[in-house]
Amino acid sequence: MHRMFTRREAIVATSAAGLSLALGRVRAAGASATARGTVFEDLHGTGERRPGSKGVPGVMVSNGEDVALTDADGRWSLPVAEGDTIFVVKPPGWATQLQPGTNLPRFSYHHAPQGTLESLGLRYPGLEPTGPLPDSIDFGLQRQVEPSRFDVLLFTDPQPESEAELDFVRDDVIMQAASISAAFGITLGDVMFDDLSMYDRHNRIVGTLGMPWYNCCGNHDMNFEAPDNALSRETYKRHFGPRYYAFEYGQATFFILDNVVYEGADPARPNGAGLYHGGIGARQLAFVRNVLAQIPPERLAIVCMHIPLSTYLGPDDPRQTTPDRREFLQAISGRAATASFSGHIHTNEHHYFNGEDGFAGATPHHHQILTAVSGSWWSGPFDVRGIPVALASDGTPNGFHVLSVDGNRCSTRMVPAHDPNRAQMRVVLGGPFHRGPEMLDEYRTGAMLGSPIPAAAVGSTELLVNLFNGGPKSTVACVIGPGEPRAMKRVSRPDPFVEDVYARNAATKKPWVTAKNSSHLWQARLPAGLPAGAHRIEIHATDDYGETHRHVFVLEVND
Repeated sequence: MHRMFTRREAIVATSAAGLSLALGRVRAAGASATARGTVFEDLHGTGERRPGSKGVPGVMVSNGEDVALTDADGRWSLPVAEGDTIFVVKPPGWATQLQPGTNLPRFSYHHAPQGTLESLGLRYPGLEPTGPLPDSIDFGLQRQVEPSRFDVLLFTDPQPESEAELDFVRDDVIMQAASISAAFGITLGDVMFDDLSMYDRHNRIVGTLGMPWYNCCGNHDMNFEAPDNALSRETYKRHFGPRYYAFEYGQATFFILDNVVYEGADPARPNGAGLYHGGIGARQLAFVRNVLAQIPPERLAIVCMHIPLSTYLGPDDPRQTTPDRREFLQAISGRAATASFSGHIHTNEHHYFNGEDGFAGATPHHHQILTAVSGSWWSGPFDVRGIPVALASDGTPNGFHVLSVDGNRCSTRMVPAHDPNRAQMRVVLGGPFHRGPEMLDEYRTGAMLGSPIPAAAVGSTELLVNLFNGGPKSTVACVIGPGEPRAMKRVSRPDPFVEDVYARNAATKKPWVTAKNSSHLWQARLPAGLPAGAHRIEIHATDDYGETHRHVFVLEVND
């Protein structure tokens, strides 16, 4: 028997019906029926339980709040209300069935007797009627080997708003990701840019990566015709399953949360699309607590969501952050290792939360906002392939991250989509005479960001390094020629390279795209008196995960 079950023997010995009550997590209101079923070993890979199929004990099953553990025969029961989704929490060492062609995991059952009501007038199809509650809702699992050390592909905000932009996702990012071996992948929301009719094509494209692929809800994955938040994910649920859920792999537990709260359709706005704000809510937080109650505290817990817990670009904006983040941080407190990831902002940022923020732990909780697949929403000049360079507003290239898990430790590395060298930094020159977009179109591209520079200007010229995956714990130093390393200072300002590209190519970018302050930019003044000639400058950087990076920049100085 798998060791996960050994630690639950005392509970497993109890009947499934008693477990839900014993855990004390039955909702006081809205529970109109009791759902029952079995988690079984799917020896035939059909997803259908056959006579003689053995039950799998000690597996978590949830209705989105309550968590029940299967008994010795794999049986479970839970309260269920209309609109709930019942799902199994995949245990370590087991796999759920995958949808052919897309590799989307199938692990849930929607309790929607009437389906999505036609009276809602949704533009995109919702759920088909599921009819009366079945006598038994069964989930099949297959055994698989899961090492404690593995990689995960993390995408966020592919966000194509046209078939052509979905071509960009395929040719710019999927083709890069295809060369990377990983256990599974996760997209952290904004799978689409409002046109949910493209889900099927998108999922088939991602399915070519050949690995299980999980998804978060984003603010552009909603049915905008919905009158409230509860009905805003009908199309999403049709394609992907529950709005939020959890699964285990190796020695880690992953949570996929929905922290976008829709405020309802607004006829006064274009296409009736209403506003939204960040928020996890009491029911999801209860679900997180109930799952963590079954996980040893030394195990790594990783949480994925769409809207960041906080951001440098709008720390008090409820549409850019998660206002109930204190309650979330309290819910995951007391564990040896936690990390969380988000998207939404189309920048790359690192944040750390401690006791002042509500998190109690030996080390601060690390939250990273990941660079977007679409970068600047597929803006910018075309490269030789006919794909926009999509440079993000903080200077980060568009692309994705690889999450590496080793026991209860994890780290990320960024993979720029269109950079064949997959560089981790960009080095440019800056100075007062470089600034001013009205001057940019008078020079060839990049002329004001590199050398040669006159000897008289050396002492007033800044060396700027954008360390794409950098943050407050990163360090950057420069070595000019045979000299000693000089520490560079982290600054908050726009990357002049972004300003240059946007100014020269204004007609190719989306109207809301502008250069914004970068949280991973370092600068140092060049030493006055540097003689004329060519000088080798080495950049030595260490990112927030302790990984070292090197880069060489050649500076020319004219007499």
